[in-house]
Formats: sequence, structure tokens, C-alpha cells
Amino acid sequence: MKLLFVADPLESFKPYKDSTFAMMREAAARGHTLMACTPQDLRWQRGEPVTGFVRDITLTGRTGADWFSAAQQAPDERPQPLKDVDAVLMRKDPPFDSEYFYATHLLSQAEREGARVFNRPSALREHPEKLAILEFPEHIGETLVTRDPADIRRFHAAHHDIILKPLDGMGGMGIFRVGPDGLNLGSIMETLNQGGATSVMVQKYLPEIADGDKRILLIGGVPVPYCLARIPQGSEIRGNLAAGGKGVARPLSDDDRRIAEALGPVLAARGLLLVGLDVIGSRLTEINVTSPTCFAEITEQTGFPVAKTFVDALEAAIASTCRGAA
Repeated sequence: MKLLFVADPLESFKPYKDSTFAMMREAAARGHTLMACTPQDLRWQRGEPVTGFVRDITLTGRTGADWFSAAQQAPDERPQPLKDVDAVLMRKDPPFDSEYFYATHLLSQAEREGARVFNRPSALREHPEKLAILEFPEHIGETLVTRDPADIRRFHAAHHDIILKPLDGMGGMGIFRVGPDGLNLGSIMETLNQGGATSVMVQKYLPEIADGDKRILLIGGVPVPYCLARIPQGSEIRGNLAAGGKGVARPLSDDDRRIAEALGPVLAARGLLLVGLDVIGSRLTEINVTSPTCFAEITEQTGFPVAKTFVDALEAAIASTCRGAA
């Protein structure tokens, strides 16, 4: 099969922990052909299909900066109609900004022309990673989304210990904790809320974060049996690996499995082949759909073949769409 990865520049990958690299390595081991481009390499023109200006890549077997070789170097990429590959994998990292949004529309046009895109572009647009949890209130903790600073103050008065976060953050960026004394709440609101111009998510602080912010992977709607608990270090409140958290793989708890099994079939039916649920204690905090990670950490610590499971599901999804088209 021919697989096109729409991702960040290949030179920015960290192969020793990159989940997209893990996908590529498993796919290459099965004999699949690999191509890559960035979202800015996508183009549509009237009378022509959506085209990616791609590099045909071969894996070298190394995990340093020389992890791949390419038949083309920028700016001499080869034009490739997306409808003529077997699958397009959208693996661009957040943030989900305007350019990401526009890229999903180009990918939706490619779908209309016959391309198979994973995760489905319309589902990427419909599931912003912070706000997607609002659909499942029975699984989340006390949560407020607002532009009104007075709402935030009332929420703090009711719950005393709260977390504030921007809706477009990633990797733990811009997350603040305010305790019962309310210290710096006004300044934090000014920073995040910008005088009512920007919406903020506010949640009751969950002390279970000390035991880890768990990443649960759903592949084809089915949970991987191990999560990665990202444990805050030192005085940090954030468990994100990008913020210095320590990743510890663990079997799913009963609560983890209950949440995963409730959401998995729903999200898979919407075209989300790969999802990363974030759970603290027994509460769902985020639904990650843009570029879920943690393949390498879970596999290295448990032996569970996450990338193999993903490529199995990808091949099955491609076969299913082929049968449907026939």
C-alpha cells in the first residue's frame, strides 16, 4: 500500500519517542510505501485533485537525525494526488490553529475525490481537544467554560482549588492552579481571558494528578490495555511529558476501561481511528484526536505492540472502505 503522512517536517522528528515514526516503521516492515509532506505542501486548483508535494522516504534503521532518506529534497518535492494513495494519515501536531483548520478542509475535499483520510478531517474539526469532553458530562469533573471573569470567580468560590487552561493549549502550556487563597487569580484571568476576549476552561483541581495524568489510547474504538501515567515532578502540577512529567505505563484500571469502552465505539464511528483520552483519577479531562502519542513509551515498558495494533486497524479500515466503494 501507498501511505502518505501529513506531518511536521521530518527533520523535527525525535524517532526514539515519536509515534508517527513508530507507525512508519511498522508500515515499512510490512512492505508499504511511505510518503510525507507538511500541511503547507497541500494544494487544490480548479480542475485538479487535491495534491500534496511529497517526499518518497525510506527508513534507514537508525534513530538519529539520519533516520530517513528521501528521493526528493525541498523545494523539489513530487506532486502526488491524494486520491491515488491508499491512505492519508493526518499527523500534524497541535496547535489546532487556522492553518490546521484550513488543511482539514483541503483533506475533506480530497475525501470527496476518493481519498481515504485518517483521522477523518470532519471529525478533527468536530472534536476540539479541550471542548470535546463536554459531550460526555457523566465522565468529567466539575468544569466551566466561559469568557466572563465573574463566572471564574464564582467557580473558585464554590470549589476553592481550581485549574485554569486555554482552549488552544498543548503540552501543558498555559495551565495554572489557584488554591483556596485565590492568590494571583486576577492576574491569571487577565493573562488567559484577556478582558473577556478569550474563552477559558476552568476545572476543579483533582488531587489524583499526583498519581499521573493517564493517556489512554483508543485504536479503532478499542482501548490499548495499558495507559501511560504522566506523573508531575517536583513542584510541577502538570504531568505532560513536554512539561517534564515522568511517563509510567500501567494496566488500565476499572475506571479507565469504563470510560474507554463508553467512548471508543462512539468516536470510532465518527471516523476517529486513533484517539488519546486523558484521565485523572476517574475523570476524563481531554479527548486528543489531532496527533495522539505515547506509542513508544507504552511499547518499551510493557511489550504491547501499539504500532502493530494501529497498522492492523489501518489496514482493516482501508480494506473496509475499498469493499464499500466496490
